[in-house]
Amino acid sequence: MTDQPNNHAPDPAMLAKAETLTEALPYLQRYAGKTFVIKYGGHAMGDPALARNFAEDVVLLKAVGINPVVVHGGGPQIGAMLERVGVESEFVDGLRVTTKETAEIAEMVLSGAINKELVSWIERAGGSAIGISGKDGGFVKASKLRRTARDPDSNIERIIDLGFVGEPKRVDRSVVDTISTAGMIPVIAPIGVGEDGHTYNINADTMAGAVAAALRASRLFLLTDVAGVLDKQGALLTDLFPGEIKRLRENGTISGGMIPKLETCVSAVLKGVDAAVVMDGRVPHAMLLEIFTSKGAGTLIRDDFEAVD
Repeated sequence: MTDQPNNHAPDPAMLAKAETLTEALPYLQRYAGKTFVIKYGGHAMGDPALARNFAEDVVLLKAVGINPVVVHGGGPQIGAMLERVGVESEFVDGLRVTTKETAEIAEMVLSGAINKELVSWIERAGGSAIGISGKDGGFVKASKLRRTARDPDSNIERIIDLGFVGEPKRVDRSVVDTISTAGMIPVIAPIGVGEDGHTYNINADTMAGAVAAALRASRLFLLTDVAGVLDKQGALLTDLFPGEIKRLRENGTISGGMIPKLETCVSAVLKGVDAAVVMDGRVPHAMLLEIFTSKGAGTLIRDDFEAVD
């Protein structure tokens, strides 16, 4: 009797998918019930295909028992709207000087168009989301951001008035807890209200870091337009600690816009967030690769003395 060919052998591609799920199992178990705060911004926001992938990833996280909390930016969209209405933008150290008129336009763009579009993407992916800003339910109380600069001629330090640019002063986590417990995904616009009643525009990275610290999140993800933190040869640095970040900043390896992002990450992990990750939001499903595989897909920052759970 001759052996008959097995016409029902599994498809190699299907086997590969099954192996991927098997690899993900310990991570699924590890992160069940945990909270991930995800800052979504950069050029990925303007690409419908990437927006759809991002929404699907967030819905998947919720489906497997993780509580995703999304904080979004919108600088380019605010700039486009200001240009459309004829308002010029002025920047100091990468922060937009925000007049009362600019703050009103920023709130309209962030809490309105962008926030609701992202909610819509998540709904279309099969999830349930609710859009809020820091003004809703007293979620984020803000204070005016203070910046100083040293005059190169007199060497006197002077205060820079950025207008209605704020920073989180107090975060009431009960607002997000209520939304997450109800089975919905919070989508947060970086707008806060001050004790003076004024509306303040908050940097999205800063907002995400403050929310992550208040929630004692397992992960803070900053989705950017670069692969992560690179060394001077352009290679990705996959793991960093606060002490190393200080050294890399002093020798010029870390510079420019990466500095405030890493300041946010360090602040978050020192305040109780297990780890923060800087990664390229333009790479499809990069967040899932970071979470559910052993290789990861970005730069992970954690406290020197804390093991990643």
